[in-house]
Amino acid sequence: MKAMILMILKSEFAKDFETANRQQLYYAISKAIMTEIADSWQTSLAKSAKGKQAYYFSAEFLMGRALGNNLLNLGDTPEITALLADYHIDLKDLENQEADAGLGNGGLGRLAACFLESAATMALPLHGYGIRYQYGLFKQTFNDGFQVEIPDDWLKYPEPWSIRRDDEALTIHFADGDIRAIPYDTPIIGYRNHQINTLRLWQSEAILPFDFDAFNEQAYDLAVAEKNRAEAICKVLYPNDSKDEGKKLRLKQQYFFVSASLQDLVRKFVATGDSWECFPERYAVQLNDTHPVVAVPELIRILMDDYHIRFNRAFKIAQKTFAYTNHTILQEALEKWHISFYKSLLPRVYEIIQKIDRQFMNEFKESDMPAAHIQQMRIIQDHMVHMAYLAIYGSHSVNGVAALHTDILKQIALKDWYELFPERFNNKTNGITQRRWLKFANPELSALITECLGNESWITHLSELKGLEKFADDEVILSRFMAIKQQRKQVLADYIRENEGVALDPKALFDIQIKRLHEYKRQLLNAFQILHQYYELLENPEKEIVPRVYIFGAKAAPGYYRAKGIIKYINEIAKRINDDPVVAGRIKVHFVENYNVSYGELLFPAADLSEQISTAGKEASGTGNMKFMLNGTPTIGTLDGANIEIVEEAGIENNFIFGAKVEELEALNGSYDPVEYYLTNPKLKRIVDTLIDGTFSDGGTGMFHELYSSLMQGASWHRADNYFLLYDFEDYVAAQAKVSESYEDPIGWARKCWLNLANAGKFSSDRTILQYAEDIWQIKSIEV
Repeated sequence: MKAMILMILKSEFAKDFETANRQQLYYAISKAIMTEIADSWQTSLAKSAKGKQAYYFSAEFLMGRALGNNLLNLGDTPEITALLADYHIDLKDLENQEADAGLGNGGLGRLAACFLESAATMALPLHGYGIRYQYGLFKQTFNDGFQVEIPDDWLKYPEPWSIRRDDEALTIHFADGDIRAIPYDTPIIGYRNHQINTLRLWQSEAILPFDFDAFNEQAYDLAVAEKNRAEAICKVLYPNDSKDEGKKLRLKQQYFFVSASLQDLVRKFVATGDSWECFPERYAVQLNDTHPVVAVPELIRILMDDYHIRFNRAFKIAQKTFAYTNHTILQEALEKWHISFYKSLLPRVYEIIQKIDRQFMNEFKESDMPAAHIQQMRIIQDHMVHMAYLAIYGSHSVNGVAALHTDILKQIALKDWYELFPERFNNKTNGITQRRWLKFANPELSALITECLGNESWITHLSELKGLEKFADDEVILSRFMAIKQQRKQVLADYIRENEGVALDPKALFDIQIKRLHEYKRQLLNAFQILHQYYELLENPEKEIVPRVYIFGAKAAPGYYRAKGIIKYINEIAKRINDDPVVAGRIKVHFVENYNVSYGELLFPAADLSEQISTAGKEASGTGNMKFMLNGTPTIGTLDGANIEIVEEAGIENNFIFGAKVEELEALNGSYDPVEYYLTNPKLKRIVDTLIDGTFSDGGTGMFHELYSSLMQGASWHRADNYFLLYDFEDYVAAQAKVSESYEDPIGWARKCWLNLANAGKFSSDRTILQYAEDIWQIKSIEV
């Protein structure tokens, strides 16, 4: 390994161990690992190809850094650490040279990453297909409390973890011109089992990137117009689609990677010489939400146009190939496309969608289902293509991602479809990989677990954590456990001080809410509760409280104006509280910049309290709640998403549940009036009024007034206080008081934390992926 690293340093940089900088050393070690695994990777792919394989189509893969995780899974960390020690180099310094891959945004993409890692560890032949974004979502900074988006240039330095495959490039056809799709392959390494799967990401490039004649005529912009048009597809994740041009670019992105991926699979299949009816017996394709659902008509198009297969036969092949994961019940998130976009960009694909829509109508017009219901379920209606409906009809499996979420799909959101195809609906509760989120992110706690259990088999069999329950009353173990928590809090506090210039007291209770910024996740409710506590202290300066540090981490989509307003509001609250000597040492608020996977690896192990406070029935599952739990953190939250199953596993007495349940909110049936709550609760009114009374400045943008209006009057697309912040406020405040009371009992609190850890076994993505493999894909583990 040393010789290999040295060779790469010399050949790539003309340096050696003593003269190379940290970035060059990181690159050389990473490339050496790629060389080391090459044979195992090739052998794994060959073995996988002998049987049925599954493919995960996803617009996002939030992978995080690769070096540390890959060394962990290979078992090479001690060797590399010892090698670097000879040169007084810390491996962590090199890990920090790696940028987080800009391939995802939130839970959807992180779930995809966990699934790929778990599949490799379980020796399941599952591979990923997606887009190689140049700038990802964006890099977040704050300017006077406002979110500012700047390019996340994660490919600024040579990227060592992927291999460009020009010999397997494909052509993608759009009505406005063809584009090349170049595959980049990244290895997904299983935990110490020699199984290596592949994440294949497509990069868009022009067929003719440079027009020499135009350049010679001094039309310089025109000379590179095709290059710019093609490369725009892979520039950023989720481009702002507030205008039609943005919507077209998003549709192009989706079709680009789906068409390339299906062409790739078809190319491999044709080489086998099998009958087309065998296609679903060799390949299973999971559609991760609606972004890749254009795969259904695209496969039919390929079969019809390129291989002259009749529509009915092609549709049956597609239906047996595809399975669909639904990640939301929010109507605005159930993706729809105006037919004009399909007609202008993908006219042939639109013709196929029309055929699918007509077939659906013909298939069920003679059924007992009322004609009005059938009409409401049409794939094309009101000049829109309903992608979720296309996914359900064009696949053989539809799954939710938590028990409650799946029940809501069946009973409310997709009730008509469930009644039509009850056998297709199933639940697959999400999970996370314990290798990254415990073994790698929290090595001290991992060592304590191994010591208590007597072996490391929990790393691949997380249900064995249940054996920790017998230590729940062992004060020595609990004391060591909480000392580790304190150590992780210190690590986080040091990082924030060094990188963001903010000093946090690690002896305070770390109350953390980190997730994508969306109204239903109710970061605003958290902000209101913080203000409530602040005002209580102003009125009673001598009041004794448990010192708290409230930490937020989230990005708002560039076009999500209201979410940006919430970030500004929280930062205004932070500025007011953190500068007030009356509450100094008792409350502090900090919004971390550019929350991502690597930041999460510091935040999850350091949390004392996990904020999971979404409106009941709105969060499909959540996986951040699982990462907190796995690191021994109680949840304060509603009975929503996977919170329900967390409480079932760890006990409601070891968590802090508040708020209206789904049934209660349904029973309100539109009768809820937030103004009544506002007017009859002076403390709540005072807090809400800070949005409009000048307490905090939104810089003249009107953001705060718009937030106030959304709560009091609603908008054309939603009712007042659509996510029931005011309705749940009092109960949330009471739950936070119970947290403080519990925290003042150190042993009792430690016991709650320990029992959450001990009962986290269900939430491994290993369990989830094995259920997908058996119930949906029918793939088998490979003998390694």
